[in-house]
Amino acid sequence: MVLDGLFNWMFGWLIEGVGSRWSLIIISFFITLFITLIYKLVTNQELMRSLKAELKDLQKQMKSLKDHPEKMTHVNKQLMEKNLQYMKQSMKPMLYTFLPIIVIFWWMRDTFLPAGDLFTWNASIPFFGTGIGWLMTYILSSIIFSMVIRKLLRVH
Repeated sequence: MVLDGLFNWMFGWLIEGVGSRWSLIIISFFITLFITLIYKLVTNQELMRSLKAELKDLQKQMKSLKDHPEKMTHVNKQLMEKNLQYMKQSMKPMLYTFLPIIVIFWWMRDTFLPAGDLFTWNASIPFFGTGIGWLMTYILSSIIFSMVIRKLLRVH
């Protein structure tokens, strides 16, 4: 791939210094930070906060209107409209991050796949076997980092 040299220059020292397991976790932190910052900068956070509150309120109304189907369909229509607005806002950052993330994932696959399982254990766990590779390590660490970074940066 064309950008192998760039990514090897950026992260090669890290992989050699701390090994595949920890370098992947650190790289996942930086990728998650990049995605979260783009998300915060591109989306209207005030609008996202208000839409989230309205969605929560409409969901409460839906629960209370279980016995009134005609009112429930009206509230459901409002809920769907707000949900669509929220989704439109949250899709904007994807336009900026999609291509860079695909390129980085391509490089990560080529770099970390030969390492095999990054975390192993003695027992065989269904769906995981005796360990997890680079992709599951990235997914689990990025979920944790995303929750922490979003809380710290107050991203809605």
